[in-house]
Amino acid sequence: MTEENNKWLVVVNPKASVGKSEKDWPLIKQTLINEGIEFDDVLTEYPRHAIEIVRNAIVEKGYRKFISVGGDGTNNEVINGIFTQEAVPTTEITMATMPIGTGNDWRRTFDIPLEYDKVAKIIKVQHTYAHDIGKLTYYDDGNTRIRYFLNAAGTGLDEMVCHSTNMMKQQGKGGTIRYLISLVKCMLTYKVTHIQLTIDDELVFDDAILNLSIGNGRFNGGGMMTMPNAIPNDGLLDVTVIKKVSIFKFAANVKNIYDGSFINKIDEVKTYRGKNIHIVSIPPHSLKVETEGENLNNSPFDFEVLPKAVNMVIPKDIGQKKQKKKYRFKKNNN
Repeated sequence: MTEENNKWLVVVNPKASVGKSEKDWPLIKQTLINEGIEFDDVLTEYPRHAIEIVRNAIVEKGYRKFISVGGDGTNNEVINGIFTQEAVPTTEITMATMPIGTGNDWRRTFDIPLEYDKVAKIIKVQHTYAHDIGKLTYYDDGNTRIRYFLNAAGTGLDEMVCHSTNMMKQQGKGGTIRYLISLVKCMLTYKVTHIQLTIDDELVFDDAILNLSIGNGRFNGGGMMTMPNAIPNDGLLDVTVIKKVSIFKFAANVKNIYDGSFINKIDEVKTYRGKNIHIVSIPPHSLKVETEGENLNNSPFDFEVLPKAVNMVIPKDIGQKKQKKKYRFKKNNN
């Protein structure tokens, strides 16, 4: 077995936040050096490159600690590099994030700041949290594929908006406002899809949906608190389903979506929780899915939680901070 490397490997996505990551990397690098953090660094060169970098770094070079510099998509690639290798148990891997930009939904659950110097100090302390990971099985040209995720995944309107937003990013346009523009445009054209949702072998939902979010973290979609009761180490995935709702009602509840209270204020919202989630669309293969900004292919989908599967660096005082408001699950009449 390759000898263990005690340095951090910093994986930088230069295209994150429409190039902000590349621009700020010299400052971030110096900030890490100032904190006395020992590291090597590498910049990604193409989509999914971070997966290859991390997997090879573990297997061939003995790295066990990684810093992801970018957004949720970069985090996702680092996670998939960790979970597609078999050289060491994933519980022996530590991952930290240096978030770039304003999206970064995973960091919101843990109140990780955006200031580089503050994040570097958190990484220096290296206080870790045993974090659950989601495992998604989906279909691509008739073949099953697997994708892991740290924070969240989505289908329905979520996936359509993600695709539209990614197209904007390719044109050099990004940010929360662009996401909201995509959301409004997609709501005007999206056609609801019938699904059957089975959780832990029980059929719990059989109806048309506008949107479905699933994950470990509370936020996705650039700050929307779509899963306000999610706990990233409880061994469960949270599911929020939105049935067909008018654009006017949706618009009237935008604030409630950002603070999580919408699950109790919109009758068309249903919430669930479980270890294994199976989603079938009617007609078959009519839905696509996204995981942390990565558009993937077709239903049916199988989600599984991998409990406390990786060590994530978070602020040491997170447990002492003011507790976020929890929302009681509604009684769902299926």
